[in-house]
Amino acid sequence: MEVKIGVQNAARELTLETSSSPDEVLSELNQAIADASVFSMTDDKGTTVAVPADKIAYVLFTGDTGRPVGFGHAKA
Repeated sequence: MEVKIGVQNAARELTLETSSSPDEVLSELNQAIADASVFSMTDDKGTTVAVPADKIAYVLFTGDTGRPVGFGHAKA
């Protein structure tokens, strides 16, 4: 699953690939907000991002839809 994190006053969003479920990510984010701490997340490649929880503008989850292979659509 792809997770996009929008940060306040930042022109670009952070994008990570993770095997965590949306519920797990939101639970960790809610805990970081409640603790007024830093939200950190590690992607499947081992890259870690950390953002102050109060600076997160949005979190977007994109399902794994796969990618088409080839140059055209197959006709049935």
